[in-house]
Formats: sequence, structure tokens, C-alpha cells
Amino acid sequence: MELIRCKDVCKSFGEKVALDHVSVDIPKGKIFGLLGPNGAGKTTLIRIINRITIPNSGSVLFDGRPITQDDVEKIGYLPEERGLYRKMKVGDQAMYLAQLKGMSSREAAKELKKWFVRFGIESWWNKKVEELSKGMAQKIQFITTVVHKPSLLILDEPFSGFDPVNAQVIREEILRLRDEGATIILSTHNMESVEELCDNIALINKSHVVISGGVDEIRRKYGNNNMELIYTDGSTVQSEPGVFKVLSDRDDAGRHTAVLALEEGVGSNDVLVAVLEQGLTVNSFRELVPRMNDIFIKLVTEEE
Repeated sequence: MELIRCKDVCKSFGEKVALDHVSVDIPKGKIFGLLGPNGAGKTTLIRIINRITIPNSGSVLFDGRPITQDDVEKIGYLPEERGLYRKMKVGDQAMYLAQLKGMSSREAAKELKKWFVRFGIESWWNKKVEELSKGMAQKIQFITTVVHKPSLLILDEPFSGFDPVNAQVIREEILRLRDEGATIILSTHNMESVEELCDNIALINKSHVVISGGVDEIRRKYGNNNMELIYTDGSTVQSEPGVFKVLSDRDDAGRHTAVLALEEGVGSNDVLVAVLEQGLTVNSFRELVPRMNDIFIKLVTEEE
């Protein structure tokens, strides 16, 4: 079941069309990747879901009913443009933002302390925000985004400003929050994070949806029906007419890595039988599925 359903959403700013009949379904308890080049319309859609702006037409449903301002308290939003009050103390800032989301002072203090302990940053509580590095400030904003336990998290480029170690910490927290039942919209240009974290994606380009669906489903759809064969033997794999063609074969001291292009309608078992009949010793045999980065570039380039 979908937590968020956007149907035929349109939004224009003057003569600039930001969203053109955009429809996406965001399943409950999943991580949904919202992808697209700069200026594609991702941020506009996020702002509409968050009720920061209103669409010209179309609808947004939250848990099966039209979204209302009351639903915004159930949303945690980490915008790409970060912003904390630099002169405030970290603890005061975190408390203020938590209470804006409807938490009592006592509840906010309790939950924030848990997060500060989890991240090992208890000593930051009385620091001023201006004393923090960009990465440190990012951690505080992440905490204030999730502390009220929202049912929907919207994270816009959440890894920006983090070193690899802290980026991994945030990835693990995102997965943990999903496993605890949160629905997460992840807007990012980092395709590795998409493959690692996302269950479903939608790619928006030039104000409309280019493709949407499950990550594994999309990767297989845009595959080239190629297989990687790793084998050892004195002989070399040969193309089998009607079964496969050898696209490449790299020999590394007798250990071969070959890429085979399967003919239409041919299954992997057919290829494996043909290879074994050539007398080769097969070490591994797997389908080559394209990376999301390659699919992203292909689709956006075709649009251009």
C-alpha cells in the first residue's frame, strides 16, 4: 500500500513548467529514490508533498486521503539547503526544532539525548552552532529531522558534506529507520546510494516522470542480456551461433573473464550447457546487470 500517491501533479512558475502531469506512488515502509538532473522538478515535487507550495492541478494523497497541514507534523524534511541558527547553542537549537514538530519539552529532551548518545556527540550540546564543521552541523540537522519519529522522511542529498565514515553511519541509520516502519523519500545524485538503499525509484527529467518502479526490475529491464563467464582451461571460449556471441575475453595468467551476449530467447542454462560442451572449467557465471548510474545517463541523454 502507498503512503503517498501523487496523481497528475502540475506546477508552473510563470511560463516555466516545473511539473507536467507527474504521477508517482510511494509505498509504505520503503525507501523511494527520487532521481533526476538539476532543474528536473524533484525539489518542486518535494515541496508540494510537504505543503510548502501548492500544485496548479492534480492531487497528493497521504495514507489514502488528501494530504492536510496536520499531516505535515508526521513528515521529517531534511532540505538540500541546510540552515541552523549559528549563534544558538546546539542543544537549544535541537530542542526548538523538535518542539516545532509538536514534541513536549520533556519528550524532546529525552529523545534528543538518545540520539546524541547514539552519535557520540554528547559534548556538543552546549557548543554554539558556529563552532561546528559542516559535517557536524549536518548530523544535528539529521537528528532534528528524525527525532519526532515521523512516518514519512524526506531526505534531500542527505550525504552532502559527510566524509565516507559518517556517510556510512547515516546510511545505516536510514536503513534502521526503514526497518522500524518509516517511509523514506531519498533525493540524491549518488547512484551508489540508490543501489544500496532504495527499494523503488522514479526518474524525473524536464518536468515529467521518465521511468518508475523497483530498482531491481528497472536494472534488469535495461540490461543488455549479457553474461559474465569466468573460466580456466587451456582453450578459449568460442561463440556459439544461435546461442551467444563472445564480446570480450580477458586472459589473466590462465584465468579468463569473458562477456557473452545472449541471442534473443536464449536462457542462461542454454549458455552454460554450450560452454561446458566446449570442455571449459567454469568458475563463475552471472548475469551482467547495468548500474543505475548507466541507466540514469542513458535515459537523460535520450531525453536531451
